[in-house]
Amino acid sequence: MSSDQPFSIHTLELGPMENFVYLVHDHATDRAAVVDPAWDVPAVLALAEKQGMKITDILLTHSHNDHINGISEVLDKYDAQLHLMKAEAQFWQGCIDMPTQHHGGDTIALGETPIKALHTPGHTPGSACYHVGNELLTGDTLFVFGCGRCDMRGGDPEQMYATLNNMAERLPAGTLIRPGHNYAEKTTATMEEQLEGNPFMHFDNCHDFRHYRMEYHDGHRQSPYAAVRKGEEMK
Repeated sequence: MSSDQPFSIHTLELGPMENFVYLVHDHATDRAAVVDPAWDVPAVLALAEKQGMKITDILLTHSHNDHINGISEVLDKYDAQLHLMKAEAQFWQGCIDMPTQHHGGDTIALGETPIKALHTPGHTPGSACYHVGNELLTGDTLFVFGCGRCDMRGGDPEQMYATLNNMAERLPAGTLIRPGHNYAEKTTATMEEQLEGNPFMHFDNCHDFRHYRMEYHDGHRQSPYAAVRKGEEMK
């Protein structure tokens, strides 16, 4: 991370499902956005206080319980604005008052740090990734050497295939991926490393991707995920 960046990203691994909860810190204003607050909110609040941050925004990558179960605790402490994709608000139908609903490509201003919201459906209809500088907070869309399940309510392997292909085409090779769970042998990876070692990014057609995601992967590959060479997905 270069010293002239206007932000830093703090990471906490919390809960029984190895969730990553992130705090994006805008240096100029000491505003912070917490991404997917869950499990141990006191740890999140303690980190914010230690770093001199005020949580003003909550960014949701999606609405599964393991990524949202700390929202109320954060709102008890801070008058923070909740952000999520419009498609996810319609899918979730949560009872949180007045969330800001976004479309893909919208920019959220955190002080002097712009955060671009990307609509990345597949795990849920309104799954989002958040692009901050050269870093991408991917939730359950893209893991290091893995991707989110598509067999839960709202999941769609065809959408996931299209999303991953779009990310492969549009994101620079040096983009640093920060996933929603610690499921791999390393906690982050560049997009170049993903293209080389993530089996879900190796398929040339949706039919083969769907078979691998829905029928093969979970029965044959265990975490922590390691890189897989192209052509060796089914070995």
